[in-house]
Amino acid sequence: MEYTYTIIDSDATSNLQLQHYLEDYGDFTCAGLAQNSTEGTNTILKYSPDVIFINLNESAYEYFHMVMELHQYLNELPIIIGISKSKDYAYEAIKNGFFDYWLKPYNEFDIRKSILRLKKQVPAKTEPQTLCLKSYRDFQYINTDDILYLQADNNSTEFVMKDGTINNAYKTLKTFENQLPKNFVRIHQSYIVNTNFISRISYGKSYCTLKQNKMQLPFSKSYRENIDGLKNLLSKNTISSLN
Repeated sequence: MEYTYTIIDSDATSNLQLQHYLEDYGDFTCAGLAQNSTEGTNTILKYSPDVIFINLNESAYEYFHMVMELHQYLNELPIIIGISKSKDYAYEAIKNGFFDYWLKPYNEFDIRKSILRLKKQVPAKTEPQTLCLKSYRDFQYINTDDILYLQADNNSTEFVMKDGTINNAYKTLKTFENQLPKNFVRIHQSYIVNTNFISRISYGKSYCTLKQNKMQLPFSKSYRENIDGLKNLLSKNTISSLN
């Protein structure tokens, strides 16, 4: 299973370097990037990442305050790793419950030891593969791997399956948005898609094409950030023909 992470750092070069190191482990997926504590708090509450990396050199005590504030909204804080050019904030980071403290420039050996310790102490959670759709006294169990996408239908939701069948649930699309595994992404007010079935993303025409029957689902500007994250995720394990 994968760990999701968020990086809070205004240095784009540093962000890319850290993402490059994490790609070597294969099971770390970027859930979002933020440039300051305000954006960081919003990103953490929105995506609920498993791990947070914070560049403390910019506004260390502002970030320590952000971590304290997160206790107001979360029952359990993500794993937090501080990053700095010096050891100046190491003591405060430990006091604030940081899992580890990395010095820049990055040391690949130190990162590897920290990641392996993280995996040993905090195993990734196994996500449920079966979803129960309840209607009065009727209980229907469906395998999430068989779901192509979800479509809003007034105050109910249609589950469109890869075999062409449709299952109905008398709850809104929003109800299922945070219940499904992480490979399901909201791309439109009316659609949540299983990213395992996406074969194409067209920014020009604002639609995603599914492998199944070349079906096309629209995405909207309000979910552009989700689409960008999806594109980056799908591009990680592909061979690019771009120059």
